[in-house]
Amino acid sequence: MLETMQSELLSRKAELAGHVIESIYFGGGTPSLLVPSEIASFLTLINTNFEVSTTAEITLEANPDDITEANCTAWHSLGINRLSIGLQSFRENDLSWMNRSHSALEAEQCVSIAQAAGFINISVDLIYGLPDLSLEEWDAHIERVFDMKIQHISAYCLTVEKKTALYKLVSSGQLTPGGEEAQSEQFLHLIDRLTNHGFHHYEISNFGLPDLEAKHNSNYWRGVNYLGIGPSAHSYNGIERRWNIANNAKYMNDFGLNETWFECEVLTSKERWNELLMTGLRTSWGVNLHDLHQIASPTKDFDAKLKHFQEKKWLVKTDTHLILTREGRLMADYIASELFV
Repeated sequence: MLETMQSELLSRKAELAGHVIESIYFGGGTPSLLVPSEIASFLTLINTNFEVSTTAEITLEANPDDITEANCTAWHSLGINRLSIGLQSFRENDLSWMNRSHSALEAEQCVSIAQAAGFINISVDLIYGLPDLSLEEWDAHIERVFDMKIQHISAYCLTVEKKTALYKLVSSGQLTPGGEEAQSEQFLHLIDRLTNHGFHHYEISNFGLPDLEAKHNSNYWRGVNYLGIGPSAHSYNGIERRWNIANNAKYMNDFGLNETWFECEVLTSKERWNELLMTGLRTSWGVNLHDLHQIASPTKDFDAKLKHFQEKKWLVKTDTHLILTREGRLMADYIASELFV
């Protein structure tokens, strides 16, 4: 698998010719299962074949149970300068039905281990809207993150998708996710607590301390080109979107022999408009109106809908941008869909 991924990386280097690499992200599965020498081989290949910024953000997604003193020391020495750790929850019963192998105590310990190894840019994932999660318990989760001195938080609302273990538990009545009112209350409480603690709410699900917002995530929402390597990986060059097949065996078997291991599409002006709206409205900087109108013309009722959302105090329109308000972020998907062409 790793050999195929490295071959793909070399075969596609021309796609980023002339670009300076600002972020490298090891994610999409459990890259912390790799031994340090395997991660090192990718970094060497990247640095040899691409122009990488001296201030590039290099992130590794890591499971708490993979975070050991030896691993963290090795990762730090390789140039990994940011860790993204999937804590999810501090309640043992949540971690159990999520099939997480770490405990709440181990979640805190792994952060301390990473910090002792020299990591000063750590992001953790949290989930709100969990079954029977009260506002007081959610606040306690946030407080524990403050105590851990974390620099970045990604918080996501629990979603129940079909054909998952969670869906079966909910369908059988064993678990009852928080309702929309509880989810909204917890989300707004999160915004207030984190912003009062000095975090910048720069994207609906993401909060970072000053100058520690994720470069990788921000570039994605800004529409910057990116190259994804490996099964299921997505790439974007501003006009065309491409994604690799999810089947591991087919990816390895077909690479280099034919083009059945990936698919691609050229985005229409309509799709580019809608995507710019959808991603831009999620951010604190909003949607650039000039960029939007360079792509396509809005619908006839576009201005009327904008006025309606402004009256609802969901959206602010400046001379140059459309920006969602605190309450508007609860309605982001709806607002974007209403403004689609």
